[in-house]
Amino acid sequence: MLRSNFHLLDLPNEILLIILKKLDNIDVLYSLSGINNERLDILAQQKIFTNILNFVPALTDDVYSIPASILDRFCFDILPRVHYNVKCLILDSVHMTRILLAADYPCLGQLKLFNFSQDIALSYFTDQSSFQHIFRQQITDLSLICNEDTSKTSVKSYAKNIYRHILTLFKNLTHLSIIKLAGGQYECQPLSLSNLSLSSFSSSTLTNLSISLNSIEDCLSLLDGRLKQLSTLIIIVYGTQNHSMLDHNMVDVSNLKCFSLTYKRIEAYDAQVVPLLRRMSHLEELTLYLCIYNRSIFVDGTHLYNEILIHMPQLRTFIFYIRTKIDIGNSIHQLPVNDIQQTFNKIQCQEVGCILNYNSVTSICHVFSLPFSFDCLEWIGNTFPNITFNHVTFLKVFDSVAFKHEFFIRVARSFPLLKEFFVINCTSQFLFWKRKNLQFQDYQSYSIVEFSHLTSLNISHAEIDYVEQFLNSTKTSLPCLTKLEVNYDNLIYVTENFARDATRVNCSKVKWLIVERSIVYLKDIHHYFPSLQM
Repeated sequence: MLRSNFHLLDLPNEILLIILKKLDNIDVLYSLSGINNERLDILAQQKIFTNILNFVPALTDDVYSIPASILDRFCFDILPRVHYNVKCLILDSVHMTRILLAADYPCLGQLKLFNFSQDIALSYFTDQSSFQHIFRQQITDLSLICNEDTSKTSVKSYAKNIYRHILTLFKNLTHLSIIKLAGGQYECQPLSLSNLSLSSFSSSTLTNLSISLNSIEDCLSLLDGRLKQLSTLIIIVYGTQNHSMLDHNMVDVSNLKCFSLTYKRIEAYDAQVVPLLRRMSHLEELTLYLCIYNRSIFVDGTHLYNEILIHMPQLRTFIFYIRTKIDIGNSIHQLPVNDIQQTFNKIQCQEVGCILNYNSVTSICHVFSLPFSFDCLEWIGNTFPNITFNHVTFLKVFDSVAFKHEFFIRVARSFPLLKEFFVINCTSQFLFWKRKNLQFQDYQSYSIVEFSHLTSLNISHAEIDYVEQFLNSTKTSLPCLTKLEVNYDNLIYVTENFARDATRVNCSKVKWLIVERSIVYLKDIHHYFPSLQM
């Protein structure tokens, strides 16, 4: 090892493979294939580098892009030589045609498609598709990541044109996932089964399904016998129907072992969700993310144990976040956090956290398993536990008591990966200030709040103090901020009509400025927001 002319190729294959495994598979193939070195070329074609090919390496402005020269080399040179090993392709829909036509893929069984849209489905998920032999016979695992504005497409037509065609064409599917792009602008168009017959959306092979639904009724319909082999079901429900589901035809679901339900606005929890869960007596894993309205008392550990968990004797894993929001019109005794946490004594398999927010408008109780496993947390106030929420990327805070500078320091420390922040507070941080002669100060003695990953900030429903709090770079650092929603009058005041240096830095990378009324973007605004996109 003391030789000055020691080279990478002097290493044995075992050591080279250890090094190459640290790299992305696409990088290995692109760098080593066809470089006039037979040894490296053979190493690059090993199954460990060709089983899974990910052609979605980077996300820029919501569009996955690959340089044309790289794509050309893969399609003309690399893929025809390694195609027989490829078991999984991860593609952007823009590149799907070229890559699938570049070679035969006799072992391909898994396809993950980004930026999936209705046009893609209508063009390729048909019997006339040039890839129908791959889709129909080979693909067993299909993941579709959507990022399409479907506001002008009806739920009914989407169900008939997209969801029905998928199960009709992909005859051997065992895993199907149709979800939104993480951090994407648009939600998936949910599936509605009310207009589809049992035979038009059914499968005898599907075991794992992850999907958005229009209502809890559709969840029950999925469990009416059309998916007999289903063992894992992950759903997000968007609808808010209030009628009871107790008499719905839900057949034996003894095969269902894992169930995850995300329901962000439930207005009939006791009539819809509780009866559904009670029927899943064979579950081994249960995940709940529930936001409950129109209930007179908080959902606590006693309720969960007596009404749900006691009916699941095989349950091994229970991950949950449940928020109960009670309007102030309903009188409620203010319980301390410890009293709520003690109701979970019978659920001894994990630690439980609790946040209570009593204010002049609502009473809100959050209960959740620890560590916190979800990416979204809303409607917390000044008081929250001293724990780290490592997965939360979206946070909404609300209180009738002012948020002080120290509060935002705690938020930045407790939510280290925060990307989207929504602040609602109409109480001034400094009550002695009068609006007409308000003067802002730079508090150099304060620690600067560091939001290293924050890209989106909504302070349009916050007092002017919070515009100062976030835009003043001597108080808050926002190096990645690209989207800002704010009251325009407050913005003008805090930036001193787009001339103040202390607020210039945090505005420099903003691409989307959203205000409550139509405005004409003057030269001063463009100068102050140099990255602004029209």
